Amino acid sequence: MTIADHPLVQHKLTLMREVGTPTAVFRQLLREISQLLAYEVTRDLAMTTRPIQTPVSPMEAPVLDGRKLALVSILRAGNGLLDGMLELIPSARVGFVGLYRDEATLLPVQYYFKVPADISDRLVIVVDPMLATGNSSAAAIDMLKQAGATQIRFLCLVAAPEGVAKMAEIHPDVPVITASLDSHLNEQGYIVPGLGDAGDRMFGTK
Repeated sequence: MTIADHPLVQHKLTLMREVGTPTAVFRQLLREISQLLAYEVTRDLAMTTRPIQTPVSPMEAPVLDGRKLALVSILRAGNGLLDGMLELIPSARVGFVGLYRDEATLLPVQYYFKVPADISDRLVIVVDPMLATGNSSAAAIDMLKQAGATQIRFLCLVAAPEGVAKMAEIHPDVPVITASLDSHLNEQGYIVPGLGDAGDRMFGTK
């Protein structure tokens, strides 16, 4: 697991955590922090060079090597991270995994799955603001592997130790990148201190 401890990431996350932060401000902060996290999750992408002409001279200039990325959002809250990352990586292919958490069992229920056909050839970055129990995240990665994905990274804003442990147990080959490892889950399966339900706070639905 990697914790993105950049001061701007931590500052913006604090603003998002505050209960009084309005929906519009929450969305804007999520867009901003997602771009900062995008730098962290793509830090070690493969590079090559190609010849270009600058206004001064020719040079061998660095460019990304190989196929572009695939960004996969776990609906619905993942779209907040997705939007900001697409501004930084506009050529990425995009996929969606629709899951909701059964509030009684805390287990994920699938309702949608659509990913790029060539996902096996791409580095896949799965985005979801919260890694709580880890059940939904692990289920989404199960589906992606069944679709052929072999290079997967998981990016979230806030993680609970229980979710990190679940991911390490079920998908030890998938790195987790987060802005914060919080204390624990409460009886309702919410991260403490966390920031509440990210989807509800993004869309003003509670």
